[in-house]
Amino acid sequence: MTLLIIGLILWIVPHWLKRLAPDLRASMGTRGRELISILLFVGLGLMIYGYRQADFVDVWSPPAFLVHLNNLIMVVAVAVFAMAHTKGRLRGRLRHPMLLSVVLWSIAHLLVNGDLASIVLFGGMLFWAVVSMMLINRAETWERPAPGDKGRDWLFV
Repeated sequence: MTLLIIGLILWIVPHWLKRLAPDLRASMGTRGRELISILLFVGLGLMIYGYRQADFVDVWSPPAFLVHLNNLIMVVAVAVFAMAHTKGRLRGRLRHPMLLSVVLWSIAHLLVNGDLASIVLFGGMLFWAVVSMMLINRAETWERPAPGDKGRDWLFV
């Protein structure tokens, strides 16, 4: 569990560095980007390894019907993630499609996984995504993109 938590910290802190300590981030320059990339990669690896190695501690037993809801939410999460790379009308309605997809992904997995490691991992990623959206919204005004071609909305499918 310790490696999982360290991995989450190594994922969250570098992502928030630009918003919470912009002067420090700017002073790091190009070498800082390389360091941040390494920290993110190591953090991701530690999350995966730490999750796989964590002892199973049952916190709650999800009902079986939630699997269907999980599957539906995951389809939406993947579609929203893919939408981030399109220029259609739907993309212009969502400010943070990738972070929103992480929110949906996290919620879907929290619904069907009642063990402690899953709650730490998916709850941590949910926390990261929600706070990231708030930090970005606070730091930058959003200029909604011009509406694209509605035919491009389905390119991600």
